[in-house]
Amino acid sequence: MLPQARAHAAAILPYNVGARLPVLSDRMEGSMRHLFAGLLLTLSVVALGAQDRGLSSLPTETAAQKEARLKWWTDARFGMFIHWGLYAMPARHEWVKKYERITDADYQKYFEQFNPDLYDPREWARQAKDAGMKYAVITSKHHEGFCLFDSKFTSYKATNTPVKRDLIKAWVDAFRAEGLKVGFYYSLLDWHHPSYTIDRNHPQSPANDAEFDALNKGRDMAVYRQYMKDQVRELLTNYGTIDIIWLDFSFTGGGRGKNRDDWDSVGLLKMVRELQPNIIVNDRLDLLDVPGGWDFRTPEQFKPREWVTMNGQRVPWETCQTFSGSWGYYRDETSWKSPAQLIELLIETVSKGGNLLMNVGPTARGTFDGRARERLAAFGRWTQLHGPSIYGATQAPDGFKVPANSLLTYNPKSNRLYVHLLAWPMGEVVLEGYADKVKYAQLLHDASEVRMSTRKSTTWISEDTRAGDLVLRLPILKPDVEVPVVELLLK
Repeated sequence: MLPQARAHAAAILPYNVGARLPVLSDRMEGSMRHLFAGLLLTLSVVALGAQDRGLSSLPTETAAQKEARLKWWTDARFGMFIHWGLYAMPARHEWVKKYERITDADYQKYFEQFNPDLYDPREWARQAKDAGMKYAVITSKHHEGFCLFDSKFTSYKATNTPVKRDLIKAWVDAFRAEGLKVGFYYSLLDWHHPSYTIDRNHPQSPANDAEFDALNKGRDMAVYRQYMKDQVRELLTNYGTIDIIWLDFSFTGGGRGKNRDDWDSVGLLKMVRELQPNIIVNDRLDLLDVPGGWDFRTPEQFKPREWVTMNGQRVPWETCQTFSGSWGYYRDETSWKSPAQLIELLIETVSKGGNLLMNVGPTARGTFDGRARERLAAFGRWTQLHGPSIYGATQAPDGFKVPANSLLTYNPKSNRLYVHLLAWPMGEVVLEGYADKVKYAQLLHDASEVRMSTRKSTTWISEDTRAGDLVLRLPILKPDVEVPVVELLLK
């Protein structure tokens, strides 16, 4: 008997099979004992197999099928993240309840006063589309536990605040009307639900284990798990086709965390895929080692140095980023990124085969902050003229060396390479090894020709280019765009 099966058999055995059966002969007793032990072994192996299948019971697909399912998303490259909830009212970070250890009683004032009277999701959708974004993901419920949607399973929702609206339904309708794909973020954490056990991220988290145990008396994650599944089912049933879902997040190291067992991640994800078979799912259910347990990796608030890999293989990935340091609206935040930094972030992400999910934190009145609107407009001015270098584009093929102060992207469908000039050169750019690979060059924003040569322009001294180098002759005056792009039509 396998050690696992032996242990499992011992655990389910109601009495000792080694004891003599008093009413049977020794020979019959021995036969029965062996038969019963064999039956237990069979049941144990079946039970263990069922446990193993629990981790592999998710829908499976080939690499080609997954690539096809994610095709629209990898082509889109650029989306909008929206973090909105009661935390827009204190306006000092979406984790304000945790950071300031605010009690439910003290946080209640935000629920009672929440009334985003200027909320117009059609305007949000127009701003996202004008910025060049192709999809959007909104927080249906963040860690504070407040629901923007009309859930049957809680009273802690927008329809019970002064706004008295299902804010998600209006949002979905508005973004779909602008041709954007739609997604939901749903927090696995819940700092309001009475059955959710207090962990190290909870606003009430104490200093020692004894206090944790006392605070968690009467709390039951099984009850919360059902609540969570019920709400996710609502989100994936009541609003039509949902293209993306973010389930956020597991935290497994360091003690008093939560993992796949706390969420029943396999069961939850199986339900998600049954309800929405084509949905794209993030990677925060603690299922990185389970086939079908995630669709894309999610580096947060940093730029990977190269295409993200798993086990040495490139995988789909998306970096989520903020305009400033906070996801929710933060009135006094001062570390806002410049338009040039943001546009470079988009280009660099695509140059490494990734997507960018750019966050906006609306105000408590339901509008985008003026600083956010300015940056969305800057994105729009640039993407309107340079979309071919982003949408459907990816990392440049091997063999194309990146020039100094530049980033490369490549569109495999059009066979065009894009040189993004982060610093405008003084007249020339040398592309090492490109001479026999390019048939035509132009500035992307206006389709004006860029002359090509294999020799540099020099005076008094001679400086030959190396064999195979290509020289682009550019105007001294930088074009009136944030990051100029040279489009190379490849042979």
